[in-house]
Amino acid sequence: MAPVKLISWNVNGIRAAEKKGFLDWLAGCGGDVVAIQETKAQPEQLSPALLAPPGYHALWSSAVKKGYSGVALYSRQPPRQSLSGLSDERFASDGRTIIADFPDFVLFNIYFPNGGRGPEWVAHKLAFYRRFLEVAGAYMAAGRPVVATGDVNTAYAEIDLARPKENVKRSGFMPEERQALGEFFAAGLVDTFRYKYPEAVKYTWWDQVTRSRERNVGWRLDYFFVSPELKDRILEAGIHDDVMGSDHCPVSLTLDL
Repeated sequence: MAPVKLISWNVNGIRAAEKKGFLDWLAGCGGDVVAIQETKAQPEQLSPALLAPPGYHALWSSAVKKGYSGVALYSRQPPRQSLSGLSDERFASDGRTIIADFPDFVLFNIYFPNGGRGPEWVAHKLAFYRRFLEVAGAYMAAGRPVVATGDVNTAYAEIDLARPKENVKRSGFMPEERQALGEFFAAGLVDTFRYKYPEAVKYTWWDQVTRSRERNVGWRLDYFFVSPELKDRILEAGIHDDVMGSDHCPVSLTLDL
């Protein structure tokens, strides 16, 4: 058995993050697998240092629309195989998902949709949630351990945001979104941070427009989930709110595998 450290971070633009020290952070973070969301870039727009950082194998999934969405995965060991997307045409053009098959688990790195642009986007987000559960559930039914991470764009419980009462009608804390996230748990997925720290008040996203990070008026939108057989393998689950460079901060999970 050996500890494996996984890290996830919505960088809000990987080219902007590079200018803010992303590569130094990556070199020192200690991650065996590092999942990145909201890259906002095509691979041909990136520096050689981002495309192939020392010691990491890199995978990219980019949106058709330039400057939008996108995910990347850096791993010390390349996965046995990888897929981009959720095998669903409704979500095929946004570059939101990398599924990487490692020997000990299948990793989903996902930038889940934001419902903030209106009711049709909330519906799109909920459909994406359901499709993710179908795909992840198929792996689980086949006996494969699953780790899913990324920016889920929903705070589940009142403890997960600073001002729950004021935000109950805002996308990210609407009842239908919270109910849909609850379906993850009903399917057996474990919220690793809340499992380790049932009462901890920590956030992963802050509104930059209102400079809410300075006042720690935040939301917990970024998660690591694991399938039930990995629950007892959780060594640590962290929220690294001291790391700057984005409106989100990194989250981590250490498993004994």
